[in-house]
Amino acid sequence: MNEAVLDDPTDRQSRSLTPEAAGLVKRRGRIHETVIRALLFTCAAISVVTTAGIIAVLSKEAFAFFGEVPVVDFLTGTRWTPNFIPAHFGVLPLICGTLWIVVGASLIAIPVGLASAIYLSEYATPRARGILKPVLEVLAGIPTIVYGFFALSFVSPILQGIFPTTQVYNAASAAIVVGIMILPMVASLCDDALRSVPNSLRQGAYALGSTSLEATTRVVVPGALSGIVASVVLAMSRAVGETMAVALAAGMTPRITLNPLESIQTMTGYIVEQTKGDIAHDGPGYSAIFAVAALLFLITLTSNLISHRILKRFREVYE
Repeated sequence: MNEAVLDDPTDRQSRSLTPEAAGLVKRRGRIHETVIRALLFTCAAISVVTTAGIIAVLSKEAFAFFGEVPVVDFLTGTRWTPNFIPAHFGVLPLICGTLWIVVGASLIAIPVGLASAIYLSEYATPRARGILKPVLEVLAGIPTIVYGFFALSFVSPILQGIFPTTQVYNAASAAIVVGIMILPMVASLCDDALRSVPNSLRQGAYALGSTSLEATTRVVVPGALSGIVASVVLAMSRAVGETMAVALAAGMTPRITLNPLESIQTMTGYIVEQTKGDIAHDGPGYSAIFAVAALLFLITLTSNLISHRILKRFREVYE
């Protein structure tokens, strides 16, 4: 009886093969593993090579630009007129416009997304969660250019009705639609972080007499803080790189302003404007595109590294 239980059909099959057949099966298995390993390595190498190619192109053109325009003037200048005579290459107006979008979108997406995640994770019934979360994530599937038209045709008229001085293209409407756009990212990542907190911590809080709100705000949210912060940083990085919605809604006026109802221009908006026009490829006006793109690449890379660092430093490991 014991021998029948311990006898593996695979072993019986391998013993039934001749040595030549068994060797052939092993060789085929090694060939299949080698092919699969090569395919996986190729997929990983493609991403690395693509990133290296992007860095190489940006570096080449950016170095050519900074050979004609000092880095200090580029980073500290307050006028951005690369196609005018005389040309000015101060990128601060573009950075200011980008910050308007990031800050405005964060003010919308972070509190609403976190509140949505808390409800989905801690209060929603399975039926409500099954309905609300897919509906919320549908927002992530809407093309960004649709958000731009939504800002122009719906958000801006509402702002003009409330504030008559609002321009057609303005920072506020762009920030609102970008905030709606990154809302699913914040909600989904925060929801995953909250649900990763063990139920034993919740039950311990309830055993000590905590209410549901107290357990959520004093136990669950602090326990998932690293994931929440990382999701916020990633969402802000996404807002920095947003292109079409911002290009349509914010305008093409590079300026340093504290008024969100005025037209502005972001770094991505400038890149879109220049790449669709006729620009001579032998001057700093053309190389300025790559200089702005390189700065944008560094900003998003830094944001992602900060997010990874936060997760690594403050991650709570639950046994």
